[in-house]
Amino acid sequence: MNIAITSGLQLMPPGFAAGLAAWSQEDGRSGQTTWASATNAAIVPADQDFGACLEIVKQATETRIRFTGETPILPGTYLRVSARVKAVAGNLASVRIAGWPGNAQRQRVNGVTVTGPVVALPGHGQVVEVSAIVGTSARPGVHLGWGPTAVFGHLGLDITGPNGGAVRIESIRIEDITAAFVPAMIDWVDVRDYGARGDGVTDDRAAFQLADAAAAGGQVLVPEGTYFINGNLTMNEPVRFVGTLVMPRTARLGLRRNFELPSYADAFGDETEGMKRGLQALLDYTDHNIFDLCGRKVDLTEPLVIGDIIPGLTQFSARRVVANGQIAIVDGPAWETATVTASATYDPEYPRELRAVGQIAAIEVGSRISGPGVGREIYVRAKNVATGTLTLSQALYGGAGTRSYTFQRYRYAFDFSTVPQVDRFYFMNVDFGLDGRASGVMLPPQGELWSFRDCFMTRPRDRGITSIGEACQGMLVDRCEFMSHDMGQPVQSRTSVCLNVNGNDAKIRDNRFVRFGHFCVAAGTGHLISGNHWFQGDSQNTGLRSAGLVLTGRNAQVTITGNYVDNASIEWTNEHHPVPNSSGQPPFGGVTMTGNTFLCSHTVASFSWIVVKPFGTNHWLHGLTVMGNVFKSLYAQIDRVERVDTSFANLDVAKMRNVRFEGNTFSGVRTPTANPLTVSHRQNTAAARWVVATGGALPFNAQALRVESVVAEGAVTTASGARNTDLPSITGAQGTGKDQLYLDFSQAVRGAMALKIRMDQAE
Repeated sequence: MNIAITSGLQLMPPGFAAGLAAWSQEDGRSGQTTWASATNAAIVPADQDFGACLEIVKQATETRIRFTGETPILPGTYLRVSARVKAVAGNLASVRIAGWPGNAQRQRVNGVTVTGPVVALPGHGQVVEVSAIVGTSARPGVHLGWGPTAVFGHLGLDITGPNGGAVRIESIRIEDITAAFVPAMIDWVDVRDYGARGDGVTDDRAAFQLADAAAAGGQVLVPEGTYFINGNLTMNEPVRFVGTLVMPRTARLGLRRNFELPSYADAFGDETEGMKRGLQALLDYTDHNIFDLCGRKVDLTEPLVIGDIIPGLTQFSARRVVANGQIAIVDGPAWETATVTASATYDPEYPRELRAVGQIAAIEVGSRISGPGVGREIYVRAKNVATGTLTLSQALYGGAGTRSYTFQRYRYAFDFSTVPQVDRFYFMNVDFGLDGRASGVMLPPQGELWSFRDCFMTRPRDRGITSIGEACQGMLVDRCEFMSHDMGQPVQSRTSVCLNVNGNDAKIRDNRFVRFGHFCVAAGTGHLISGNHWFQGDSQNTGLRSAGLVLTGRNAQVTITGNYVDNASIEWTNEHHPVPNSSGQPPFGGVTMTGNTFLCSHTVASFSWIVVKPFGTNHWLHGLTVMGNVFKSLYAQIDRVERVDTSFANLDVAKMRNVRFEGNTFSGVRTPTANPLTVSHRQNTAAARWVVATGGALPFNAQALRVESVVAEGAVTTASGARNTDLPSITGAQGTGKDQLYLDFSQAVRGAMALKIRMDQAE
């Protein structure tokens, strides 16, 4: 409600004693007959009740008295029109306030009420007062609500009822009584003053736009009611919602001055719907880029499927942020996993396709695939029902063939899978309270530079952050905490995965990951993983341990530094390659692990923190750095810190290149390993050939391929004690495991030699 300032406007019409030319017998418009020429009207100079007044003998069925002046009708202003009347002779008539509404074009405003309540004159000489209130709004108490198009009126009185009576009328009064409706110093406008009906049927969009324009730095009030808005609506001024809005799903509400969840929740009377509408406005090219939850908790009754919330959205590339609030899940059938089992044909020539897929119409985009020959975290990126084809996020390692696969579609609080591309979407300071009922966020098929910063994701049912394509390109995950739903299960029973990456250049920094099956399954290259703490232990004594970080790219270019790796391993595979047997493919390489703390407790002796698992033959290492790390096993020793998982194949240890495994410290490890490995060999019995063993201390039980240096430790002497100064010849890769060296001298000698032995070939 805006109180119009009527000071300076002439509202009160002149008294009848000033002349009757200002009073019309018709509508009050120019050129119509006035009462100045009427034979049945006269001025009474001194009535005992009224003083000077007008007396009319009623001769017409409806006798009109209208002020010919144009009384302004302003939005937010309310005028009281009143008069005192009495019958003095003849038949008793009735009276009412009435008027003619005009718009800016001097035309009548149709479809509005033009007469006030009828008052019957009770008897001769008895004074009655008749009144009515005129305004643009049809709010309670307003008799003549003329809507926002009315800008002036010709106001006055009607005399109705039987003819033949004489009636006296005191001068008609017009007064501003806006203050009777609202306080005088208010800085907001009411949408009802601009024609909003709030009946849930009438389109009130134009009234909202008029109220927004009129606010001019103030606020807009949406009072109680249900307001139908049939189209996009942008409000430039702050809006306070008491009533609620109803809008088509395709229509967007933009609140430019209070773009935050509480306003949207109030606008639609529901937090879930408010969240949907806020996201709808956020993913639009407007002047806001952060949707602030203002610390509120949003109870989601169903997944926020962005493609359904924003019909027609196919691409969005401007930075957008959801920040500062909590997401909670209300249990219900909307969160249940959909599972489909179907046969399909795979051909490595088309590495990211499944063809001839049965029941393809029932398989949802975003479903995770499992079955023979399927690596971890492979999802349906797209489907073509007409051709029976599914597009996959990664290739399958199982080779050509027709097999039965299982497709599981988890439900996510935020599901972007149905929008082809979204770039630079950020979650900041958001607490995902998933409570074992829903997964967290599913990224779109394409995009880049997504970010999760200072977030909590508590107990996702199946997955935390899922990438079904390349929207994880350059993804940033910083200073977040993730806690799994199956943390109470033994490690071998856990199925949860916190996040997966398909693209390149992810930055995962300073996070805490608590007891997932895997904290991250990362394809792609160029990742930086630093400052994190992931721990995956359980309460089992001598328990099994799973991989925390899984790398599936052979030439990974991954830096892993400054992390706390607790009761979990780093596993390096090539399970996302369609032809896992090496045939001219690049070797495993490009991984750097420095400055990490590796800890385990109550584990089986065969546990290792660093595991290479080739899914095919003829692979080797070419570029691995493990330096400056701390390896510590508590309560029980483990055999070694690294190993090759030979479930599918072993590494070709004869081809190793550029492996640096040095400067690490070990505690509770039976066989500390290094490359180069420093060995001090003492030969107590004179022999021309010394056999130098490495004792399995070369990484990955590799071969002793070469020696960087050999230095005598003291004198090397013959059996008789004569000094020998010859350097031995060296032969590597000897013994059953090829992990021994031969030192051949020109004669039988004894003594001690210090050697630096390498398990990799020179470049």
